[in-house]
Amino acid sequence: MDHFSAHNIIELYQRHSAHWDSIRHDLRYETSWLNRFMALLPAGADILDIGCGSGRPIAEYFLQHGLNVTGVDASAAMIALCRQRFAQQIWHVADMRTLSLARKFDGLLAWDSFFHLTRDDQRHMFSIFSAHAKDNAVLMFTSGPGNGEAIGEFQGEPLYHASLAPDEYRELLANHGFDVIEMIPEDPDCAGHTVWLAQKTL
Repeated sequence: MDHFSAHNIIELYQRHSAHWDSIRHDLRYETSWLNRFMALLPAGADILDIGCGSGRPIAEYFLQHGLNVTGVDASAAMIALCRQRFAQQIWHVADMRTLSLARKFDGLLAWDSFFHLTRDDQRHMFSIFSAHAKDNAVLMFTSGPGNGEAIGEFQGEPLYHASLAPDEYRELLANHGFDVIEMIPEDPDCAGHTVWLAQKTL
């Protein structure tokens, strides 16, 4: 598959940040998974939101529950919205594929962001997750249900998605010290999202 659309993701979200923000301001189907994630965290936990978008609705939900958020997004326009709305939190314009914050967090989230990477880039991300995870840190991310690539559409432009096979995700998680707590493929209660919830034990 032509990977042009994979390499165009950052620029696509940069150009359409205002539209994305206008349609993505309320929680719809994610709440139960966010609650499961938070239930495993200590009070006042430090969260790394990888691919945080404009900070709404997910980072905002964490803040409403007394957590601290550090957000990362490669779109400067998205991060500008985060800084405007939640100035007391920490926001970085950064590509997740090269992330190196020299900090560890209680929770790491890559919701509807990690799956825009190519499969090779996804494999590399597990060392980045591990490098930013405290002992017992909780990791949650969304993927596809099986190995492959797919092209969606956003604002009339191609939107790249990719996924590894579930067995490979399990192997990568185990190799980086994470135990899978729960995984539901194409969860019917979460608009068909495939969700992984894991915890670092090594």
